[in-house]
Amino acid sequence: MEKTILMYWPTAGNVEKSAKTIAKQMGNIEAKPINEVSLDDLQSYKNYILGCSTVGTSTWDSSENQDPWPNFMKMLDKVGINNKTVALFGLGDQIRWPQHFVDGMAVIHEQIKQRGAKIIGRWPVKGYDHEESEAQEGGFFVGLALDEDQQAELSLERIKLWIKQITSD
Repeated sequence: MEKTILMYWPTAGNVEKSAKTIAKQMGNIEAKPINEVSLDDLQSYKNYILGCSTVGTSTWDSSENQDPWPNFMKMLDKVGINNKTVALFGLGDQIRWPQHFVDGMAVIHEQIKQRGAKIIGRWPVKGYDHEESEAQEGGFFVGLALDEDQQAELSLERIKLWIKQITSD
C-alpha cells in the first residue's frame, strides 16, 4: 500500500489497542483517533484504514451521543474519496452479541462505499462463533473482524495475515 493512515474510534479500549497493533505490524504508520484527524491528513494520504467497534464505552458512558463518525464522514465528503483505497477492521464480542457481531463495521462500510472509495481487505467468517452480522457478505466480513473478548489469542495472527492481504491488493 502507498502512503497510509489508520483512523479509528472509540479510544481507550480494544479498538485503540488493535489500531496500535496494526500500525506497529505495518511499520509504524500513523494512527489517529478520528476526532483528531484533519482535512490535511485526509488529503495527504492515498490509503485509509478505518477501525470501529459495534458498541463502545463512549456510547454507554455518555448521556448524550458524542459519536465523532458523522463529522468524520462530512470531512470525507469535503476531501472526496473516490480515488482512495480503504481497508476496514471492526471489533465485537461474538458470544455476548452473537446476532450483532461487528455490525459497526457494516455501517462504516456502507458510508465508504456510497462515497465511491475502493474497499479492500475482506476477511473469512470461518473460525468465528456468531449467529449474524450486518458486516457479513456471504462467507466474508467486509473487513477484518476481531474479538478481543473471546478470541484475543487469535488477533495478532489475524492482523498479520490481513496486513499481508491488504498490502498486496
